[in-house]
Amino acid sequence: MEKVLLIGASPNPERYAYKAFKLLRSHGHEVVLLSIKKDEIDGVKFINEFPKNENFDTVTLYINPQIQKQYYNDLVALKTKRIIFNPGTENEELYNLLDENNILYLEACTLVLLRTGQY
Repeated sequence: MEKVLLIGASPNPERYAYKAFKLLRSHGHEVVLLSIKKDEIDGVKFINEFPKNENFDTVTLYINPQIQKQYYNDLVALKTKRIIFNPGTENEELYNLLDENNILYLEACTLVLLRTGQY
C-alpha cells in the first residue's frame, strides 16, 4: 500500500478531502493529513507544517492554486512518485515546475481513481 500526503485536509464529512481520506484508508493506504487547521479525523491528527525527510508515493491536492504556491519548493523537494490535482486544484504554473523536475502529475479525482481501480 502507498503512503499518501493529503494537502488540504478537512474534518468536515461533506468535504471531498475528508471523503478521500476515508476511502484511501479503507483501501489500506497510510495517509498523512496536512492542513492549517488543528484537528483530526479518526484519531489521525492534522500536521500543520510540510513534512520534511519523509517519503510519499502520492500527494493528493485539495487546495486552490493560490494556496499551492507556498508549497512549490516543498513539493519538488519531496520527489514523490505522483501528484494528483483534484477538480478545482488545476495549476498550469505548478505543472510547468513539475515537468522541469520530472515529477509525474495528473488531473483526476482521487475518489474516482479509487472507486474504479485506477489508483
